[in-house]
Amino acid sequence: MIPNFVSGTVWISDNLPILRGMNSESVDLIYLDPPFNSNRNYEAPIGSKAAGASFKDIWTLDDVDVHEHGELADRNPAAYAVIEAAKQAHGKGMMSYLIFMAVRLIEMQRILKPTGSIYLHCDPTASHYLKILMDGIFSRGGQFRNEIIWHYYNGTSNIKRAWVRKHDVLLFYAKNYKMTNFDEDSAREPYEKNSNFVKNPESYKDKYRPNPLGKRCHDVWRIPTINNMAKERTGYPTQKPLALLDRIIKASSNEGDIVLDPFCGCATALVAADRLNRKWLGIDLSELAIKLVNDRITQDRGRLWGGVNALTEPPIRTDLGKLPNYRTH
Repeated sequence: MIPNFVSGTVWISDNLPILRGMNSESVDLIYLDPPFNSNRNYEAPIGSKAAGASFKDIWTLDDVDVHEHGELADRNPAAYAVIEAAKQAHGKGMMSYLIFMAVRLIEMQRILKPTGSIYLHCDPTASHYLKILMDGIFSRGGQFRNEIIWHYYNGTSNIKRAWVRKHDVLLFYAKNYKMTNFDEDSAREPYEKNSNFVKNPESYKDKYRPNPLGKRCHDVWRIPTINNMAKERTGYPTQKPLALLDRIIKASSNEGDIVLDPFCGCATALVAADRLNRKWLGIDLSELAIKLVNDRITQDRGRLWGGVNALTEPPIRTDLGKLPNYRTH
């Protein structure tokens, strides 16, 4: 379906009404790094580029519309059953979090093109519940593709009574397995310097000759977190490295495709998409997202992005009427 939005737009709003207003099958790739139900509050340090950014990741039934839970019984009985099971196994906090996620994931599944993909970034706190929830929403036809482990081997940890936690989880689903756009060659990584492929490439038979593009990526990604001195660091409390988004966008979209981040935060997915000549859209509750995407893309390109000016042009219209107020960077 023809998109009813303009590339380069960041909406400052709860993402649910924005997603509900988007035309079906209009987005090529969705990456989301939502709250993890970590039972923590986050705040960017004073003096950082993201100073002022803060959010809570503690959930109660007051944080969601309980009527949406009841509606899920008819809209998606599988998702409803997962939420009920989580309530019994984990409590009302997890139930609330999964209601919040379920109604949004249903809309994301709807707006993905048949060739589209979604990567949900989470951690072990709720990844097992989210996996079952996404199975209920995406699984017809075998759309689950991978559980990717992002192993960030740098940094420190003060955990004393458990194994040190050094990974996040990315759940990769396709809208339609047989049609999904996936190009592993575009996301290959260099062979290790001590690899025989590098040391003695001529010793291999033609069938096993090293690929000039590098080696295939598997489902465990060793990508370091952002160190304190990195140029890309903004201070945003849950900022992810550009290298992580670069791999996802290269493998699961083409130049000119539309990439959506419905929890865009410090705009890493949008910056990576822009660098790779993709169209992009972001949604976030904080106006700081506009400043950060402006600053970061300006730093990349040396100028502001020429997106639509939503302050002077009318909002997008859909069969639901006007989408909520939005602004672009």
